[in-house]
Amino acid sequence: MSPRAGTVGSRRRPSKGDLTSQAILDTAARLLRTRSLDDISVDELAAGAGISRSTFYFHFASREAVLHALSGAVLDALYESASTWLRRGDEPPEVAIRRALGAGLALWRKHGAVLRAAVRARDTDPMMREFWSGVARRFVEATASQIELERAAGTAPAGPDARSLAAVLMSMNEQGFLSRSRSRRSTVRDRELVDTLTCVWLRSVYGSTRSDSPQ
Repeated sequence: MSPRAGTVGSRRRPSKGDLTSQAILDTAARLLRTRSLDDISVDELAAGAGISRSTFYFHFASREAVLHALSGAVLDALYESASTWLRRGDEPPEVAIRRALGAGLALWRKHGAVLRAAVRARDTDPMMREFWSGVARRFVEATASQIELERAAGTAPAGPDARSLAAVLMSMNEQGFLSRSRSRRSTVRDRELVDTLTCVWLRSVYGSTRSDSPQ
């Protein structure tokens, strides 16, 4: 039975403000597929959402704030995909890592325009730079914690400082996914990238390859 309105667990219907904000975000995501954020005006974002310029500023302080909101949603999804390995339980490391990397690449394929714009913006926009720093810490700290757990359990051998290793691996993922998101879609090449990244992760964390990865 569906919960009745007002009961615990029921979903609030989107308000007019919610719908307007989403229309702005959808417009920005669409325009970013072919143009940079610098080439997109507030007037275009407002027109695409069917609102006035003043209404736009009621919802977002700037174009950069729109990109910040778009990036936050995508990066939350990326973190969830990475959690496949972080919550692997008794699953073989190779299976969990490969699935997490495949899901991450799929999200870069789907939201590449937004993520590429965010990567560019972090070099010039202080708000985006601070945002990315926070995201990086979240990913690195979670990954380092998992590496330490694997070592404590005897699944992974001792090695470099867990946080330093996590930072290198996460940077490698970003660069690989960023590069692939710019290129023409190819199932074969995407699979090759995931295979390569999986091999590097297994060697770096577990000291093993696919053929002898810990079970």
